[in-house]
Amino acid sequence: MDSYIKNTIDLIYDTYRTQPEFVQAVEEFLLSIEPVIRNHPEYEKNDLLMRLVTPERLFKFRVVWTDDEGKAHTNMGYRCQFNGAIGPYKGGLRFQKNVNESIIKFLAFEQTFKNSLTGLPIGGGKGGSDFDPAGKSEAEIMRFCQSFMSALYRYIGADVDVPAGDMGVSQREIGYLFGQYRRLKGNFENGVLTGKGLSYGGSLIRPEATGYGAVYYLDEVLKHENDTLEGKRIGVSGYGNVAWGIMKKAAELNAKVIYMSGPDGYIRDPEGIITEEKLNYILEMRMKDPMHCRPYADRFKCEFIEGKKFWGVEDVDIYMPAAVQNDVGFDTAKLIAKSGVKYYIEVANMPTTNDALTLLRSCDHMIVAPSKAVNAGGVGVSALEMSQNSERLSWTKEEVDSQLHRMMVNIHKESMKAAEEYGLGYDLVSGANIAGFKKVADAMMEQGLF
Repeated sequence: MDSYIKNTIDLIYDTYRTQPEFVQAVEEFLLSIEPVIRNHPEYEKNDLLMRLVTPERLFKFRVVWTDDEGKAHTNMGYRCQFNGAIGPYKGGLRFQKNVNESIIKFLAFEQTFKNSLTGLPIGGGKGGSDFDPAGKSEAEIMRFCQSFMSALYRYIGADVDVPAGDMGVSQREIGYLFGQYRRLKGNFENGVLTGKGLSYGGSLIRPEATGYGAVYYLDEVLKHENDTLEGKRIGVSGYGNVAWGIMKKAAELNAKVIYMSGPDGYIRDPEGIITEEKLNYILEMRMKDPMHCRPYADRFKCEFIEGKKFWGVEDVDIYMPAAVQNDVGFDTAKLIAKSGVKYYIEVANMPTTNDALTLLRSCDHMIVAPSKAVNAGGVGVSALEMSQNSERLSWTKEEVDSQLHRMMVNIHKESMKAAEEYGLGYDLVSGANIAGFKKVADAMMEQGLF
């Protein structure tokens, strides 16, 4: 290992030992860019790596709100503006009870290089709260969002930091957040948030964008292998917007998702989640109860396996983890490797632990694609929403989808090119990290020390 990288990783471990998600993301990233670091001794002189892995700023604030009984509650809010070297900070807000500083920093760090890969001028940021919208009334969610934005609005703006939605923050929450921002600022800055409703500046296909982009990226991987999506069977973890977008676009391109999972277990539907009735039912199901996917099996008379995950099954061609971070650990990775499946396409942010990812990447029969490249379509369409807002335009579904497709083709191309440049072959993980890093590093070096 390069001594500069080793020293940086050691320092990160010492400094952030209580933030495991952040440390895991940094270590995996730094090891991937080692070939670049060896060729640039000036990086060490300018302390580039420590600057790169240290947020430019991190805001923490309390969020006080009242429930429907008039009782006050206090949550923590966060916004991490990690790196703005190539543009205004851009990244989602996550409302989930497990949100903490480590998770927000890891997501913001990953977002920096994901945004760089899109080719668009946007920096990396992330935010959220340990507030859980599940089980809350509409009025309670609205009051929380208004309180959250009352603390956040000072630090964001169309040319400063543009939040969007993430887990627990749908178009509903974005609407309440934007309404409070407009109330506080006294003007209509619709470019300050993305993921908005179509009635006030939102973009078509935003809910599906991450899933659509993942399938477009997968299609490029298959083409590289002289393969095709036609007839492919896919296993997807989760059934939220991302997984739903994968299901829709896979069906459109004549592939089919036959496995999906939730907190309660997993579904096996050998006929595929391909019909409009099934896709619409998933939306209805998760609106009623986001913690259980069993109702799908009951409705469509297919197999439900309670309390387990489907990793290791052999009747799929492609695995696409699209739910949560660290979903696939080392023991699970051994089952996946043993299954003989060729394509492992990460979609969720860091769904694979470092040791599991190392194992899967070492399998000669397997191609692994990293989430920061595969799921970049979501933020890509958010950036397209920013463009539409600034130009006072509203693009058609076909125009947005076409631009998304081109973006994902280019991300695959640039990742592949970066890996080949450093003699790494078809290593999409290292390639994506290198391609994303080089643009950010060049901008930081050119802008001097700060």
